[in-house]
Amino acid sequence: MSGYPVPVPVARAESIHHKLYEFAKTALIKIFVHPYATVCDLYCGGGADAEKWDGAQISHYVGIDVVSSGINEVREAWESQRKSFTSEFFEADPCTDNLETLLQEKDIQADLVCCLQHLQLGFETEDKARRLLSNVSFLLKPGGYFFGITPDSSTIWAKYQKNVEAYHNRSSSMKPNIVPNCIRSENYMITFEIEEEKFPLFGKKYQLKFSSDVAAETHCLVHFPSLIRLAREAGLEYVEIQNLTEFYDDNKSLFAGMMMNAGPNLLDPRGRLLPRSYDVLGLYTTFIFQKPDPDVVPPLTTPLLPDSSYDNDELPRSICVQHRHI
Repeated sequence: MSGYPVPVPVARAESIHHKLYEFAKTALIKIFVHPYATVCDLYCGGGADAEKWDGAQISHYVGIDVVSSGINEVREAWESQRKSFTSEFFEADPCTDNLETLLQEKDIQADLVCCLQHLQLGFETEDKARRLLSNVSFLLKPGGYFFGITPDSSTIWAKYQKNVEAYHNRSSSMKPNIVPNCIRSENYMITFEIEEEKFPLFGKKYQLKFSSDVAAETHCLVHFPSLIRLAREAGLEYVEIQNLTEFYDDNKSLFAGMMMNAGPNLLDPRGRLLPRSYDVLGLYTTFIFQKPDPDVVPPLTTPLLPDSSYDNDELPRSICVQHRHI
């Protein structure tokens, strides 16, 4: 599958990117997952989060991933561990397969569906994004939440536009012999395939390579207004999209200690993100949707957002229908 990364090598486990990403996953699970919940994990990958789910005291775990991810090995590894919850695994691609058809006899009703790694795979095409969100809606109980982490396309696009603008503002004689659509920091490099003035709704690919990586991974930008629109069409209401730096600041009192334990040189003595941590966390955002339960609470109201491309700014962070603390 295009953009699907290979399993993370052991050497990468000590990278700042890996530490911060693991922190973010743990923090989201602590906030959202309640004891005895049934959780469905899309693109569950190498199964490295077993301890996180065990700590959340869930009752049942459903892992879904494509065949190439080694799902059989994941299943065997999990079955060999002693856990406080039951688990089952299915080979399917949430972006292309109809899970309602494939799992119609399984009677899966999840309290929570999460996608902690590969939401962006759905934005190769509108059909893939639509299928992904339709599958999420099928798997969720009324009142349940869909949440996860994805690269923050608003931040990435703003960095890209700023970089291209600075390049074109130089006089032609001063322009260096470099590609203007390459974003560099001490932590990562992002390279777009072609230069574009507007944010395409689907299929805008880029290469992301962290300094600790051997090779780059291919991603697609997630156009947030399109994500919200298609989610609503699938019966999911928008709750919040929040950059991980803001997520950390809002929950610093809960998670500063946990971040300190994740490794040195991530925070200052007052618990604030150091510049390098801020740079890495700022590349990602949380996303939260809910499948309304008309018998319990009034349905959420998704804000009406323009579906046109936007030039360089992010989706306004102030558009929040409901706080994520549930």
